[in-house]
Amino acid sequence: MTLLTHLYTQRINVDLRHLRCFLAVAEEGGFTAAGRRLHLAQPTLTRTIKSLEESLGVQLFERSTRRTELTEKGEKLRENLGPLLGQLDRTLKDLREGEKLRVGFSWGLPEGLSRFAARFAEETGTGVEFVRCEIPQDGLGAGQVHVALLRGTPPPRNLRSRFLYEEPRIAGVPAGWELAARTELDWAELADLPLVVNTASGTTFPDMWPAGRRPAVGAECRNYDEWLEQVAAGLGVGTAPLSTARRYTHPSVHLVPLTGAPTVSAHLVYPSHGAHPQAARFVNEAWRASDELQT
Repeated sequence: MTLLTHLYTQRINVDLRHLRCFLAVAEEGGFTAAGRRLHLAQPTLTRTIKSLEESLGVQLFERSTRRTELTEKGEKLRENLGPLLGQLDRTLKDLREGEKLRVGFSWGLPEGLSRFAARFAEETGTGVEFVRCEIPQDGLGAGQVHVALLRGTPPPRNLRSRFLYEEPRIAGVPAGWELAARTELDWAELADLPLVVNTASGTTFPDMWPAGRRPAVGAECRNYDEWLEQVAAGLGVGTAPLSTARRYTHPSVHLVPLTGAPTVSAHLVYPSHGAHPQAARFVNEAWRASDELQT
């Protein structure tokens, strides 16, 4: 019976962290070099090895002021452990191969999100795939996507979320209207004009103006492409986040800067229960990198 077989037939409190720390000290020949390799402070590493020895009931290292040497049992553990951990690492890497985190969006991904996703994939081994959804939160509920980008209204309470940023709005005006020649429009002026409303994923609705002075609905749609076409057809004006309007244009729609308009908030959300194992990490790291997402 090998040392590892004997140890694992007992009730012992040992995890991979203990074993990786042991192997690093054994291979590096000391705690200082192993600490550098593992990016751990020497006292932390010393406590981990001591905890491993106490759990096993076996002394693994002979320590002196000048050197650290493996005991006979420590040497046996090192000989068995190296190949096992190598095989485990290869197995785990193979399991992650081809794994995808699907991120749902309705329109206008933040300009820097693709760069962030590529870096995330390189660091974690989990690729990121962007999936266009008419209603991203419905994509979450159906399991179509693991994370969703939501804009405008606060995220539903049954989802975990991270606020990313706020951005200004711009107005979309039919090219044939006199207003299209303006250098800017005020939010209050839109109350007197028919409004094209994206009912599925839009961020602009009549109730955002004061009661008694709200725009009439000129047309309804369910995605950004339809929104552009209905504005182009002269059915009304609309507003969209500035970044989206920059990326999606139409020859018959003029984009006019807005003053006095409420900003549009952007959030990343994921399920509170049963989320993809990498969803929280992706969302939290995107939140920390939010300043670069719009550039």
